[in-house]
Amino acid sequence: MPRWSRAAPYNFVMEEKENLHLRPIRSFVLRQGRMSPAQTRAYETVGPKFMVPHDPPAMLEYAKLFGRAAPTIVEIGFGMGESTAAIAKLQPEKNFIGIEVHTPGVGALLKLIGEQEISNLRIVQHDAVEVLKQMIPDGSLDGFHIFFPDPWPKKRHHKRRLIQPDLVKLLVQKLKPDGYLHLATDWEDYAMHMLEVLQAEPGLANTAETFAPRPDYRGTSGFERKGLAKGHDVWDLVYRRK
Repeated sequence: MPRWSRAAPYNFVMEEKENLHLRPIRSFVLRQGRMSPAQTRAYETVGPKFMVPHDPPAMLEYAKLFGRAAPTIVEIGFGMGESTAAIAKLQPEKNFIGIEVHTPGVGALLKLIGEQEISNLRIVQHDAVEVLKQMIPDGSLDGFHIFFPDPWPKKRHHKRRLIQPDLVKLLVQKLKPDGYLHLATDWEDYAMHMLEVLQAEPGLANTAETFAPRPDYRGTSGFERKGLAKGHDVWDLVYRRK
């Protein structure tokens, strides 16, 4: 599979049509794929406790959802969940919510939750923009993680990229003051696009001059390790809400 065709559970951006109406453009191609027997078992046995239903959508009460009040971080598009599980395990004092549409990825993360006895992580399997609008209260989050979203490298597909001004405004709306937004990509052109979009958002301040050092909590996933072994670079951006 080409590296830009990996499943990318991201959300909607808007494109203006010639008739001046707006239509949603998906920034992901949904490939449900096949789940392994272990992923299927985790989906059926671990899922009922750790998955949060979207239907019907309702604003989340984090203290009720996790049984405690704690800083809460949302990750959009966790893929197979390897780094998501590692971060949640590393930071047990925080609550984590992962949003993903790819069923095998959800099954893989549920398997890790069960095997590693991770209690501070919940999953919503649905489109991220709808989850943000319908389930995440404004000004309630301490951070967002968006790691290695699909770069859509062909110029005609750039409109499908997740990181666009409208989405960033929505993310800022959901963050607490001084809450952070952490992005990472291994695609240089997309890194520059991300930097341009974030720099233009008046509600955000960069924590570095341009790109940030990789924070210690972000370990490397199997996908990233393969890229690094081939000499690929990785760019991190960490911004805070003003």
